[in-house]
Amino acid sequence: MKKKIVIVGGSAAGPKVASKARRLDQNAEITIIQKGRYLSMASCGYPYYVGGVFDERNQLISTPTGVTRDPDFFTKVKDIKALVSTEVTKINRDKKTVLTKSVDTGEEQQISYDTLILTTGASPIIPNLPGKDLDGITTLQSMEDADYLKKIAVEKKVKKAVIVGGGLIGIETCEALQLAGIQVTIVEMLDQILPFLDWEMAKLVENHMVAHGVSVKTGSGVAEFQGKDGKLTGVKLANGEVLPSDLAVVSIGVRPNSKIAMDAGLDAGRSGGITVNRFMQTNDPDIYAAGDCVEITNLVTHNKQHFPMGDAANLQGRVVAQNVVFGNNEEFEGVVGTGICKVFEYTAGSTGLSEKMARAEGYRNIITAIHAAPDKPGFMGGKPLIIKLIADKTTGRMLGMQSVGLGDVSKRVAMAAVALQGHLAISDLVNLDLPYAPPFSPAIDNFIAAVHVIENKWRGMMTGISCVEVKEKLDRKEDIFLLDMRGPDEYEEMRLGVGETLIPLGKLRTSLDKLPADKNKEIIVYCKISLRGYEAACHLSPLGYTNVKVMEGGIIAWPFKREK
Repeated sequence: MKKKIVIVGGSAAGPKVASKARRLDQNAEITIIQKGRYLSMASCGYPYYVGGVFDERNQLISTPTGVTRDPDFFTKVKDIKALVSTEVTKINRDKKTVLTKSVDTGEEQQISYDTLILTTGASPIIPNLPGKDLDGITTLQSMEDADYLKKIAVEKKVKKAVIVGGGLIGIETCEALQLAGIQVTIVEMLDQILPFLDWEMAKLVENHMVAHGVSVKTGSGVAEFQGKDGKLTGVKLANGEVLPSDLAVVSIGVRPNSKIAMDAGLDAGRSGGITVNRFMQTNDPDIYAAGDCVEITNLVTHNKQHFPMGDAANLQGRVVAQNVVFGNNEEFEGVVGTGICKVFEYTAGSTGLSEKMARAEGYRNIITAIHAAPDKPGFMGGKPLIIKLIADKTTGRMLGMQSVGLGDVSKRVAMAAVALQGHLAISDLVNLDLPYAPPFSPAIDNFIAAVHVIENKWRGMMTGISCVEVKEKLDRKEDIFLLDMRGPDEYEEMRLGVGETLIPLGKLRTSLDKLPADKNKEIIVYCKISLRGYEAACHLSPLGYTNVKVMEGGIIAWPFKREK
């Protein structure tokens, strides 16, 4: 007897379940029911389609070999029935049926199942503000949204746009519109963009965006959308400022589409995501769920969270398929919370907890370290890379990592993600055997070097201080001695201009008379990346200077305004 597998939702997790289930069971009767017109959309590619990285729309819904993933493809290639423009309106768990309705005709149909999989995704949050229905306000969640923004980018009639929300999608959309010649302003209610980063790291990304002509307004909420003749003309902020704009893209997050599950008596968590066990099974043993509609475990905090990411959805779908076909023999343990985005030539990525998140989760004894260096030797064209590590000072267990810069962020975030998922501590990471050759990395990779910095701090071999702490001391007008260890040419090209003293490292041993007479005075040393700063600290401490600190990351990690 053929097993009837019905999948509700056809974006990421749903087609993955269907395709994997078919590979494992050639006899099953598999049906995908999708409310929208399209299947298996590469939604993470929408901003790049809008921005003109590629112009062939069908690439968003095609296989790697260029075949469009439409219902005909699923039928002929995979023997999977795919119903598009069809909404599931009710689940009858007793009869094991779903009630469907055609979006176009309203015709209803009952479909029976042996196993039901819910992959209903998530919907964008639209703030209930005056003017929210004006023409010119959109999200970037669907193919239709992508088509709308692509048309705007191509026509070049829109001159000014506001992005509401400075998260991943908002930042990627900003770049796409900016590349189309549109003047973009990002409005973010929090005090920073990219909330998965800590403030000082996010500020570096913001500075890069501003250098590209983007206006960024943090700590600003939207009060209303203003318009004329039904069309958007401006966005009014809570402080009364009005930003003239022809376009507003709302990107403040998504909510899991779990209503149909809850209406059927299935459990949901605090975020509204469907509750599943480690087999991705709901409280009904014949119903599984995966993707953006579920809550999953954070492997760092062990708490449940909503994690709407395309890669996680696909991995969950694979697990569901194996459990549906073979019985519950495959587990999805959870995620460490990894993400990345491109911001013009910059990249920003993270995994695990930021310092802010860790403190919010109740970690009190935290140690952090910031490391900056080129991602490969200078003679190979190395580009700057800044890494921040967060660890539990008591146990040495790594809690999180974030990285920004022009260099290869992705590789380093991937290393840290594996370390987190493997429950590795600082002591496990200091001597990792990673691939090395000059075209790819320094002899000691940036990630390992960052681990060395945090180990030096952890073991008391270095006293570090963050750029943020230095700036706070300057603002409080504390009596500190800032010592720049670079050469005169570097100093003339770029400097903080906050009253620092310049002594090149090579002249330090013969220039001790320029240092404070009081050897207990706080001395903060740095250079471009603070490697020479660390060398200076190692030299000064044995000479009796008791309060020497290294400004971590050096000048390139300084997120504030500089004199040059």
